[in-house]
Amino acid sequence: MTAFPAPVPRAAPWHGLLALCAGLAQAASLALPGSGQPAWWLQLASMAVLAALLRSSATWRRAAALGGLFATAWLAGTFWWLFISMHTYGGLSAPLAVAAVLALAAFLGSYYAAVSGIFRTLAPIGRAQSAIVFGALWMLAELARGVWWTGFPWGAGGYAHVDGPLAALARHIGVYGISGVAAALAMLLVQARRSDLRSARAWALALALAALGAGAAWQRHCAVGQCQTPVRPPAQPLPLALLQGNIPQDEKFQPGSGVPMALQWYGDRLTTLSGALVVAPETALPMLPQQLTPGYLEAIEGHFASGDQAALLGIPLGSLETGYTNSVVGFQAGQAEPYRYDKHHLVPFGEFIPPFFRWFTERMNIPLGDFSRGGLAQPHFAWRGERIAPNICYEDLFGEELAAHFRDPASAPTVFVNLSNIGWFGNTLAIDQHLQISRMRTLEFERPMVRATNTGATAIIDHRGVVTHQLERHVRGILKGQVQGRSGPVTPYAAWAARWGLWPLWILGVLAVLAAWVVRRRNAGHHTG
Repeated sequence: MTAFPAPVPRAAPWHGLLALCAGLAQAASLALPGSGQPAWWLQLASMAVLAALLRSSATWRRAAALGGLFATAWLAGTFWWLFISMHTYGGLSAPLAVAAVLALAAFLGSYYAAVSGIFRTLAPIGRAQSAIVFGALWMLAELARGVWWTGFPWGAGGYAHVDGPLAALARHIGVYGISGVAAALAMLLVQARRSDLRSARAWALALALAALGAGAAWQRHCAVGQCQTPVRPPAQPLPLALLQGNIPQDEKFQPGSGVPMALQWYGDRLTTLSGALVVAPETALPMLPQQLTPGYLEAIEGHFASGDQAALLGIPLGSLETGYTNSVVGFQAGQAEPYRYDKHHLVPFGEFIPPFFRWFTERMNIPLGDFSRGGLAQPHFAWRGERIAPNICYEDLFGEELAAHFRDPASAPTVFVNLSNIGWFGNTLAIDQHLQISRMRTLEFERPMVRATNTGATAIIDHRGVVTHQLERHVRGILKGQVQGRSGPVTPYAAWAARWGLWPLWILGVLAVLAAWVVRRRNAGHHTG
């Protein structure tokens, strides 16, 4: 049995174009242009095209080139909106901004180029082995992109499946595991033959996969409380008021325009709105406390010092001399001092400048600098019986870091709150993509996520990953709704990721690849013998 079908040289000139188009389709699957909705079927279809191309590649070099082209197109098509932050708001020339986006996409795409070449080199024999090895390699590439160089996992393929049949796997293996399973399924699909319709083995495999999927779906259905009557009635929902200031990004940090606009609007709403919890987004107050008008922050704190309301709001803390943090402060009655959360996972180039790249950031007219980093799994904000765990913008991409809150299930969060400002990227699909990222976290942990943002998507997501309330984006407004906190048993993903991080996935992926290598060496020995 041969590992791959014979290459088709006549089709080779079209392979590059096909890989490019498939990569762009992968990008679209994360948030469809026009609707912003994910399309799991398109993600599988685009991966199937790549799988077919890799199987027909004559050499590992060609496979690596096709995988790299696919990934570069996918990633550039996913986060092309970085161009807006660099050019529109940063003043970087358009050619240099385009080059920067393409360079980042190509660099991150090199992980996928490498695993594509390795897949062709291993040339796994047998359809099941081929699917397992490809899925493992693709998962390893996703892990590398999400972890190395501080990680930039935006646009991982698994995010397309928040509404698909693979969503049930999130509570077990997380977004990276879903990416690997999707890649394996894509490889199985392209290996399907007409003769399989008459094969008992093929039907048995299909039924086994269907049974596993149905079992996972039913297990999740019960886990989120939809197949049984609860023993005790759930706690009362928490009434919310989520603020979306829609402060123009090119004015947000300008002392003569955006700053007074933000201070007046947020200050008025924080001290007048009803709702048990009022949340203002990341850097809603765009100045250090000592830079504010004397008494401004004290008036907000004083409002919540009595009564039955609490607030979370984004504000930088610290000083220019000792260092500053991107933070959240919390106010409620009876507290000795305000609650504080400092952002842990900083954005490269945005909140810290990598070595040798200060020249690049200095070319942009954006208030960039090196922030201080907060600790992992900081204390929760306790209010009305809920354990509320804030995270700031980019941090909700890192489920393995949020999982650190679940080391002690008895004190695990009941609600996540994401405070964001992605106004740097305009009214683009970045907003929709970030919403799907937050939804994936709710699927992994089965805890609701509340989102308060400057421009969108300000939303309430329940523990099932369903958006129950959402404010129109790029408007100034207030989203009122309720969130039902969740406690009780933690998901398998939360349990193992809290203890070991992503290491179980790394180990499984490496073991699958090593096994394929051993088989290849053994088969080569038999042929030479």
